Amino acid sequence: MMRLAIVMIVPSVLFGLTVSGTHSSVCVAAESQRIAITDPAEVDIDFSFQGEYLGTVRISAGQTGRVGLQVVARGNGRFEAAWYLGGLPGAGWNQQDRSTLDGTLDNGMLTLMGDGRMILVDGATARVQDTGGTDQGVLTRVVRGSPTMGASPPPGAIVLFDGSPPEFMDNARVTDDGLLEVGTTTSMPVEDFHMHLEFRIPYMPNSRGQGRGNSGVYIQRRYEVQILDSFGMEALFDGCGSLYRQQAADINMSLPPLAWQTFDIWFRAAHFDSEGNKITNARITVLHNGVPIHSNREVVAKTGAGLPEGPELLPILLQNHRDPVHFRNIWIVLGEPEKVQPYVVRARCAPRIGHRCQIVRRLVARLRRCR
Repeated sequence: MMRLAIVMIVPSVLFGLTVSGTHSSVCVAAESQRIAITDPAEVDIDFSFQGEYLGTVRISAGQTGRVGLQVVARGNGRFEAAWYLGGLPGAGWNQQDRSTLDGTLDNGMLTLMGDGRMILVDGATARVQDTGGTDQGVLTRVVRGSPTMGASPPPGAIVLFDGSPPEFMDNARVTDDGLLEVGTTTSMPVEDFHMHLEFRIPYMPNSRGQGRGNSGVYIQRRYEVQILDSFGMEALFDGCGSLYRQQAADINMSLPPLAWQTFDIWFRAAHFDSEGNKITNARITVLHNGVPIHSNREVVAKTGAGLPEGPELLPILLQNHRDPVHFRNIWIVLGEPEKVQPYVVRARCAPRIGHRCQIVRRLVARLRRCR
């Protein structure tokens, strides 16, 4: 398993954010008053508390342990949080012990309550206390990034989008700052392939469920790998990284909204006989932010509102679900996944955790050998 790079965040960065009024980066759907913010300079004060925190605290009498915390803004000073024993998802969490907390922001301090503890969050640290007010330890805010971020296209790859006008995407719209918008399809139909893409989900604190940063990678317009703001949530069958409403991701590797994230997808198409009867199911492997969430998994049928399965090859659609999800650095290698050239990972490590670069490189090399 590849681990995300972790960088300690500086408090001055947190509070350099500004709150602004109407701007092109703030999208409002008039009928529901949903607000979608795509520019970090336009966020509200709640955004500066949302994020991931990590540290060692007292978890029971005489016992300390590593703990991760994900804090989710729910609008108007309301928050939810998830507590993970062992560390953050994909970075130490034991994938069993998870509990939830609720809280509100008051006078510049977020207070979270739940599971027999109180957590005081100032945006840079999260101080853990028991219900009697005794300190149990402090978690520090961290920012993680995918180890496959910026992956370079290998020889033979088709560059679908690199910031310039797309040559191999139909109905493509590009923002003024060079990002690809939803609603585009590949110019070519696809069968077997390996694909890399990077996406950014808007900040929509007032929205819930499927109305919160919704898009998807619709393979052959039949099988959807869901894109959604699922940060801090359990892995659900309709959450980010799921095979929509068919199979939840093995682990929810969502980062906070406005963070760039990655999907690396290996797909083998379903096979049909001469009469159009399916004889083998499609199979898929997906890394979300460098961590496997589907490993050679069978896709037993089309997902959600996908087109019916059949022998006809169709393109990949980046779904338009009305939310301003954006994309960059998209490339694809057509052909059987076992035969394509491995992609190149450009590892990025913070000075304090440079030793983890070697771990990432070894894991990437192991993944290539497994393929």
